[in-house]
This record gives sequence, C-alpha cells and structure tokens, in this order.
Amino acid sequence: MNAFRLKKYVGAVFSLLTVLVAGWFLVGYTSKAPAVRPNIIYIYADDLGYAELGCYGQQKIRTPHLDQIAREGIRFTQHYTSMPVCAPARCMLLTGRHGGHSYIRGNYEMGGFADSLEGGQMPLYPGAFTIGRMLQQSGYRTACIGKWGLGMANTTGNPNEQGFDYFYGYLDQKQAHNFYPTHLWENGKPVPLNNPVMDVHRRLTPETATPEAFAYYRGKEYAIDNMAQKAQAFVRENKNRPFFLYLPFTVPHVSLQAPEAAVQEYVGKFDDQAYLGQRGYASTPYPRATYAAMITYMDKQIGALMQLLKELKLDDNTIVMFSSDNGTTFNGGVEAAYFKSVGNLRGLKMDVYEGGIREPMIARWPGKITAGKVTDHVSVQYDLLATLAELVGYQKPFVTDGISFLPTLLGQPAKQKKHAYIYWEYAEKGGQLAIRMGNWKAVKTDVRKNRNGPWELYDLSKDESETTNLAASHPGLLQQFDAIVAREHVPAHINDWEIINPKTTVLTKQ
Repeated sequence: MNAFRLKKYVGAVFSLLTVLVAGWFLVGYTSKAPAVRPNIIYIYADDLGYAELGCYGQQKIRTPHLDQIAREGIRFTQHYTSMPVCAPARCMLLTGRHGGHSYIRGNYEMGGFADSLEGGQMPLYPGAFTIGRMLQQSGYRTACIGKWGLGMANTTGNPNEQGFDYFYGYLDQKQAHNFYPTHLWENGKPVPLNNPVMDVHRRLTPETATPEAFAYYRGKEYAIDNMAQKAQAFVRENKNRPFFLYLPFTVPHVSLQAPEAAVQEYVGKFDDQAYLGQRGYASTPYPRATYAAMITYMDKQIGALMQLLKELKLDDNTIVMFSSDNGTTFNGGVEAAYFKSVGNLRGLKMDVYEGGIREPMIARWPGKITAGKVTDHVSVQYDLLATLAELVGYQKPFVTDGISFLPTLLGQPAKQKKHAYIYWEYAEKGGQLAIRMGNWKAVKTDVRKNRNGPWELYDLSKDESETTNLAASHPGLLQQFDAIVAREHVPAHINDWEIINPKTTVLTKQ
C-alpha cells in the first residue's frame, strides 16, 4: 500500500472511530422491565407525503385501514424523519442517531441497476446497535420485510448480522425502482420471482406509447404481495412469542407500477395523461391513477395484517406504528401538487423544509393508547430506539440522540421529555442544515458552496409553510444555531458526506 492510500485508509478509520466515540459521552436510556412485552410492528412507507392519508386530510386517495388505525389510536401532527432521503433515514431510524452523528448520511450508491451490477448502498459497520439488536437481546424474534438499503448480504450491512433474525425483500434500493423484479432476497440468498428482466428507466415516445409498450412494465409477481405474504407468515410463526416486525414497504416510491385491477379502481377519476418516462422510472398510461392505486393497495395489505392480529388474538398485545421515510418525490411521473401530497408545507423529498421531513405518524395499541388521540408533541424518528427501549424495559446503557415518546403514546404528558432542538445535517442537494428549536425553524441551503452562508428563519407557530424569513430580526437566535451545528457535527467517515469541515487531498506524484 503506497503512502497516499495508507493515509486515506488511516484517515477513514480515524473518522469512523470519531463518530463512534463521540456518542460515548451521551447518556444511554434504561428503564424497568414492563409486566408484559408487547409485539411490535413498525410499518415504514417509502416517499409518502405528510398529507397522503385520509386522516391527514387527503381527498383523492383512499386509505381506510390506516385511517382506522388513527381513529383507534394516536395521530402525531409534528413528527419528523431523521433525513429527507431513503438510506440515511433508515439508518438513523434503526440506530437512533441524527445527521451529525450517524454513520450513514446519504444514498451512497454502489453498483448499478442491472441484476449483474447489484451492489447496494454503503453498508452499516459491524455490530451496529440497532433496534433489531436491542429487541433480540430483549427476547424478541425480529424480522425486516421490505426495503433495506444498508448493505448487501455479502457485506457488514447484511440485515441478518444487524439485529434481524429474518429478512425478505430488496437489499439494494436501486432494484426497488421496479415493483416486478426478477428476484428478492431472503436471509442472504436471492429468491427468483416470475418476472421478466425489464429496464424501468427505458423511455417511450408519443410514437412508441402503445398498449403493448406500456405492458412491458408489468410482470406477474408484484413485490408488495410477496412482502405482505411474508409478513403474515412471520406473525403466524411467532404468535406464541414476542416479535418485532419492521415492515418498510416500497410504496409509493416510483416506479409507478401497480396491479391492473388496483389501477382500474381509479381510472377515469382523474384527468390523467400518459407519462412516458421523461423524468425517470417506468412509463404508464395513468400516472395519477397508478400513484393513488399504489397507496390504496398498500393500505389494503395493512388492513389484512391488522385483521390477522385479531384472528390470532394478538390485537390487544400488539403495538402497531406507521410512518414514512421522507416527503413525496418530485420525479417519475408523481404530481405532488395535484394530490396536495404535503398539504400546505414547503418542499418535497430531498428538502429539509417541512414538506421533505414532516411525516405522518400513527400508532395503535388497544387498551394502552387512547383512541382518537391527536398530539402535537414534536418528535423525530431517531426517537424510536429510545421509545422501544423504554417500552420493553431494556436495561443496558446505549447511545442515542433520541428521546422516548412512550409517555405521549400512553397518555402521560407530564412524564414526556422534550427535545431542546432537533438537528438535521443533509449532505446531498448542495448540502443542507435544519434545526427546530421550539417553534423556531432554521434552514441553510447550498452549504457546500458557502459554509458561512445565511440562515433562513421561520416561526412555525405562525408560518407552517415557511414563507416569511425572519432571520434579519433575530441575530441572537442565528448565533445559537451556529453553536448547535458546531456542537452536534462529528466528521463523516467519507468526504462525500462532509459539508461542515470538508477535507481535500492534493494528489502528488510518488
């Protein structure tokens, strides 16, 4: 190994250790064990916007089963993702760290779209402390069924090595662009599906957009069906022991693909015009109908899972939670404005404005969570690790940036601790920062170009849409936000994600 490569390797290892060691000074969460350990199901939608469920005001898309969960449980109005894009949001959800501390901070893509080039994303490091690992240590049988995005089976990111006894689904996010893949993965092995090889990013033209051409993007086995079946099987197999089911569905992330019968339920209801792939992903004659159908179809699978809990008499001892990894997407034929997908919020996926990071969050646990409850408690998905640790009475100390919101779930507001602030550090789309402190929300964009660029400042209590920048009137607050960034940022282990203190290396001849 030459001197330059050795220097890079040592630097990367040192940065990783810095990320890990920084957390040792945080206080771990411990609690007393509860009398009964409930089953836990956490359902994670993919690119579902804040206002795309009926219980959040959606008018065009039907979600009766999720709306029922909200009616029979609690609905959060100010719940956030940890990051406005797929892989880092999932890492932070599972490890309880925010964007300034997390090991994975962006969609670091490896490999390509073709099956032969499947390479996944940056893998988690060995032995990461995940929700799955914590619940395994607490006597739970654990499963991840859906989209992983944190490393392939032959890497340290293998979900079976990161706290999950069982895995089924997509390991590589790029493969998940296609709902009719040639294969899914089950416990480290590819499982063939009865679908042809297709390039979902192949575009059509007005001249080639025939029914036969659109049929190219439909297969025989719809991945959501397989995931739903595996989820039900896992529940049946573990009905007599505590289980944790992490169910990260790939709906409604593009490509726009759904079973024909599901799409027909919406055909004719919207003024639809064919999408020919001009903004990536699969073409479809009915983009609006297909998008709505995908969400309703997922809702039906969730309804079937809820019915199974009742049939197995597990309903009263199972807490079910539902959220999404980030806001609605901006490409692939999706029309967020048409569906008012993020309500009156500003921004979409890949933005740290509210539309990119504020998420639906509902939870149901009969007899424990009061039905019909609505809360404005400000929470974030990196709180989930602490929440579940308190729920199951995990006794060992661990590192997290989160705060348990279990008291809010159980209707104990006097016991609910609050964040002094919530921190976002997002390396993509030019580099972005956001901090919520009380009702104040600070945003900084284009950080890569100008680390000392101006903050934008919004009062969310009066300006939820983030339209009026008040930064000029509150210089003292801006100083506090600068101090928070300095305090919360730990150097990333790869330079692609380093936007606060980037390092550059000058290559010299050896």
